[in-house]
Amino acid sequence: MNTTLVSDGRQRRSILIAVSIALMAVIASVTGLNVAQPDLAVDFAASQSTVLWIINVYILSLAALLLPLGAVGDRWGRKPVLLVGLAVFGVANVAAGLAPTAGIMLAARVLAGVGAAMIMPVTLAVITSTFPEKERGRAIGVWTGVAGGGGLLGMFLSAVLIDVASWRYLFVLPVALVLVAIAAAWRSVPDSREASSHSYDTAGALASVVAVAGLVFFLHEGPEKGWGAPGTIVSLLAGLLGTAGFVAWELRHRAPLLDVRLFRERGLATGSVALLAVFGVQAGVSVVLYPFFQTVFGWSGLLSTVALLPMAGLMMVASGLAPRLAERAGARATMAAGIVLAGAGLALLAILVSADRGYLAVLPGMIAMGLGMGLSMPPATEAITSALPRERQGVASALNDVTREFGTALGVALLGALLSAGYRSAITPRLDGVPADLADTAREGIANAVEAAHGAGDRGQALVRAAQESFVDGWRTAMWAGVVIMVVVLGYVLVRNRPLWTVRKPFRSSPWPLRHAGCGAGFRRARQYRSG
Repeated sequence: MNTTLVSDGRQRRSILIAVSIALMAVIASVTGLNVAQPDLAVDFAASQSTVLWIINVYILSLAALLLPLGAVGDRWGRKPVLLVGLAVFGVANVAAGLAPTAGIMLAARVLAGVGAAMIMPVTLAVITSTFPEKERGRAIGVWTGVAGGGGLLGMFLSAVLIDVASWRYLFVLPVALVLVAIAAAWRSVPDSREASSHSYDTAGALASVVAVAGLVFFLHEGPEKGWGAPGTIVSLLAGLLGTAGFVAWELRHRAPLLDVRLFRERGLATGSVALLAVFGVQAGVSVVLYPFFQTVFGWSGLLSTVALLPMAGLMMVASGLAPRLAERAGARATMAAGIVLAGAGLALLAILVSADRGYLAVLPGMIAMGLGMGLSMPPATEAITSALPRERQGVASALNDVTREFGTALGVALLGALLSAGYRSAITPRLDGVPADLADTAREGIANAVEAAHGAGDRGQALVRAAQESFVDGWRTAMWAGVVIMVVVLGYVLVRNRPLWTVRKPFRSSPWPLRHAGCGAGFRRARQYRSG
């Protein structure tokens, strides 16, 4: 194994800045094109389905390749993989910005996802392999703050560029960030890698790609195409079969891509569940807040994005404070406090928000959610990364990232579906006396109802009002579902009778942490990882 702990404080700050800039480029690209959907449809003469594929194929390729490429970084060296990933990502964004057709744009977005999957796990692995233990938690706090708030900041900058220029300028920011990150990483990031005598787990990598791609595709396409659509069912079956095959193969492989037995570790399991729920709820709330501001308040896309920034800013601030709080109160207490705050924020959004109240009714819930998410993310992330030895940090970081991406897709699908179902259920009794064709259009969604109101004559204003009130009813259903999720996750965290991670004595010179010194399985795992 070749790992490098950096003793110089100035170099550690440079490393943290470099990987944070690289991460910001990746995260901002996840949400950047969301605000440009109408422009993409017009310029490429593309259907709504094609536009959604342009947006989602980046997330799909990113999520599917995180585990395999995280392991590649461990083996080939994290610095070269980071630099290659940045170069691929930069070239892909240049190609996307200049794309003359939808087909070329789709190919560029796939390539961007490949580059992002090389960058994202390595950024966290560089932190965990170079920072000493006493400073690692604070560095992870900065990383999680960038990861949590970067998406909303990307949406804001994208909305500004759409208003003042063209959607093609959306790719200038990631390219600029890539150039800065390459220069900073080349100068400050040391190389570290895993020395292994075993071959790369190709079968496990392929199985993980099928599993993650199938499940993420299922969650993305379910709300759009229908949960019973043939493509949705096929993707679910592929994801489940891929997951079963991955688990079966990893259990019998001598050097698995990811030792699934690690999920018996309380820290890894608890951190994964918490991160899955936190990112799922955050993504789901962000998705429903955006149309709420646009359709209920009647705001522009830019103003709606600005309204989301307090939540993103507080999330980033709280992520920086969480490691210090964890040092004083304990990691589990910090995570639990964050989950409680996030749940309280969801409850406030369900209770206070109505079609008649303004932004000040939304703000308290957003503040509580931003603080809660920021407090819970760093201890959950450190629980995951500390469960694997230092030389396997690329895989640990990739597992963290897969959990985040899967949670995001799950939250958007679940809360979005609940919002849509609640809206349709609430608006149906409010459509008495509305012509059948207009009523059918209004049931499809609030944006459709607002559009249909233009041809409804005297009933137009009443139809808009009915759609807004029904949207709020569906909104409350989604928010209360989020509260239930937070309560369940809080209970899961609190029933653990030990801290999420503890200081443990290493087995001789091995970096593998043993939770039970007398446990035969622990010694066998230690010997396995020491031998590569």
